[in-house]
Amino acid sequence: MTTPQPPLTARGLLLDMDGTLVNSDAVVERVWRDWAVSKGIDPTAVLSISHGRQGHATMADVFPDRPAEVNHAENEVLLARETRELDGIVPVAGALAFMAAVATVPHALVTSADRGLATARMRAAEVRVPDVCITAEHVSASKPDPEGFLKGAAELGLPPEECVAFEDSGAGIAAARAAGMRVVGVGARAAEHAPTVHVADLTRVTVGVLAGGAVRLAFLD
Repeated sequence: MTTPQPPLTARGLLLDMDGTLVNSDAVVERVWRDWAVSKGIDPTAVLSISHGRQGHATMADVFPDRPAEVNHAENEVLLARETRELDGIVPVAGALAFMAAVATVPHALVTSADRGLATARMRAAEVRVPDVCITAEHVSASKPDPEGFLKGAAELGLPPEECVAFEDSGAGIAAARAAGMRVVGVGARAAEHAPTVHVADLTRVTVGVLAGGAVRLAFLD
């Protein structure tokens, strides 16, 4: 019998987008597969490191000797395509109800996407955009660097240890852990990266708002 996962209590939530609130895998994988093929690289190898990161950081890993300005320029082209291609963008199961449940709890979006892409995907999936958003424009380093999560906590006026992050990727989980946060891993990708708690999707999370505005997160088997 599976041991129930213990609940978590927090004062704030920091939410990744792709793979956590929005299922954009079809678009992400199509765009990166095309890029890899155009460079004569195995797409599987590129996709294994691309989730949850800014595109120029992935390119830098693939081509460590290439000038950064080339990676940034190519990333702008990919971002423009991803922002246009919204067919197949859908909410992760349970995302709409989850976002409604946390409406009164301090929370922020922390994503490697830029503001334009994040807004386009959230709207396409009909997922509410939080008032506080930390996007690619707000950080100098991509996940797994903790900068985005630390800035998100600061924007909420909370210490990192009083926040819980929701993430789906290895890079994102590493970033949240480096920021000193507990992590709820969402989806199959997250399971292998040892989050504090793992759920298949957001239908497995129940949200209780406590006196004073804190939140209690419980997890269904």
